[in-house]
Amino acid sequence: MKRSTLPFTPVILTYNEQSNIESTLASLDWADRVVVLDSGSTDHTEKIARSFSNVAWFARAFDSHCSQWRYAIHETSIHTEYVVALDADMRPGAGFVDELKQRFADRTLQGARVPFEFRIAGTALCGSIYPAQIRVFRKESVQISQPGHTQVFDVRGPVCDFRSKLIHEDRKALNRWVQNQIKYAALEAARIRSSKPLCFRDRLRVTGLSPVLWGAYAYIKAGGPWKSPASRAYAYERLMFEALLARVLADGSQASD
Repeated sequence: MKRSTLPFTPVILTYNEQSNIESTLASLDWADRVVVLDSGSTDHTEKIARSFSNVAWFARAFDSHCSQWRYAIHETSIHTEYVVALDADMRPGAGFVDELKQRFADRTLQGARVPFEFRIAGTALCGSIYPAQIRVFRKESVQISQPGHTQVFDVRGPVCDFRSKLIHEDRKALNRWVQNQIKYAALEAARIRSSKPLCFRDRLRVTGLSPVLWGAYAYIKAGGPWKSPASRAYAYERLMFEALLARVLADGSQASD
């Protein structure tokens, strides 16, 4: 594909993403420059990324998602007006680039809220419990925070809602996924303990009911029996995370009694 002169720079954070990064970078061949900020990968992530001629490779020791994103956006010589923020297991879906061109012809826009299409083992789910997020934004307008286990992007000013989606498909091994969820559960538990008042979802988490409820909801949203076994796998993932979080919260309750 001929590379465009669109005012967008895709930015990706990586850490041992050899199973995901090639397909993600292949989907970004329209971009003049793609910034990849790595946290010290020990697998073939760097070799794969550097094989793409439009990749600018950077490395920084990881301290938090929030700090990594701030560095990636503001300390890697990005000269374009807008950034497309991607995880290593995300790639633009059908129509995404065309919608970038159309929507951001209006230069008053500060960002775009983008929905996701989840895939498991190549099967697209009917839906997910993952909400649309701001993933395209004006570089100088973005505000980055980390209230829980990962970053949140926000912008001041007009934001549009995309119709096209980002495909979310994680191909990493299950044991790596489990290790990540344990870390994320600890961070989410810390957020919940420091939040007052609690939202409805977090109140459910404190009661310990969330694993069953969210597992069932995720199964239905994903397509239920019509998308099995992918919908079952997705439901198990959501149930497992909520169960880990409930266990961490229970430990905290016991420790404070």
